[in-house]
Amino acid sequence: MLDVERSCKKLGIKLIEGKYDYENWLKTVNGLENEPEKGKRCEICFEKRFIVSAKKALSLGEKKITTTLLVSPLKSQEQLKRVGNEFYDKNGVEFIAVDYRANGGSQDQSRVTKEQQLYRQDYCGCIHGLTMQREQQNRLMDEMFSPISNQILPASIEERLEIYKYRNELEDKNINYKIIKQKFLNYRQLNFKIILGKKEVIPAYALSYSTLPRKKAQGKIEYTIDNIHYFNREEIRFITLKEFNKRCEFSYETINSLIFNPPSFEEELQFRNSLSCGNYNLTPIIVIEEIPQTKITIELNTKTYEDVKEKLHILIKI
Repeated sequence: MLDVERSCKKLGIKLIEGKYDYENWLKTVNGLENEPEKGKRCEICFEKRFIVSAKKALSLGEKKITTTLLVSPLKSQEQLKRVGNEFYDKNGVEFIAVDYRANGGSQDQSRVTKEQQLYRQDYCGCIHGLTMQREQQNRLMDEMFSPISNQILPASIEERLEIYKYRNELEDKNINYKIIKQKFLNYRQLNFKIILGKKEVIPAYALSYSTLPRKKAQGKIEYTIDNIHYFNREEIRFITLKEFNKRCEFSYETINSLIFNPPSFEEELQFRNSLSCGNYNLTPIIVIEEIPQTKITIELNTKTYEDVKEKLHILIKI
């Protein structure tokens, strides 16, 4: 019989309603953050997964467990089997290891995924493994965070959920569709701040694709054309909240209300284009309450990177 509590204590896991404590897992793999896929960190993770799965299995009257990690080409079959067998010898819950990748299994996975237009996650869920993978791809691991504004960003988890929710609705109505992937230049804003003088921070909102090459600029408003105020550095443009509301037919009362309930990503791009910035322009466009006459410091940390997103198209019979 498996002594789950004793095994969890040995591994430093705190079980909460059948799940292990994520913070304790992070502590257990300290020092192994840079281990490659199929390294020592994976073995620790496997054993912890087995403990939680075994407890659930026993609560259901079962004495065997397995894992979907067996289908992943990023994981070692032999490593999984070895850890699983050692777990069986110590705890008495058998690990069933089926090689789903053999005899063309991997090819079948790809074929079925494509035919059924399924989302196929390309990482196991480990933040360390995902970090290394995204660094090698020169991309952000944006699967792991969302903006405080709750704005749905391109290629985000939220956008994907919306697409697949819509896909389910179409399938229920027997409407033919196609999910098409496309490459594009993605953007994430990591940090933004406007400082007047030496230390007065004021509310401000930087529109999507606003970019500073050196993440910081200092200067003053130099001139104004058609209520657009031009900074004397980095082609930066300012616009008041009142003018922003007028041009976009919005009704924001404060900058904070704009920050926490912004327009859609598409609406921001439309406004950017209305200023003749074009689709490939990274000019910072900043919305503030009033145009300052003093020295301004702009701190803007962003990431622009090549990415892939999905778009759903309804098919029309010809």
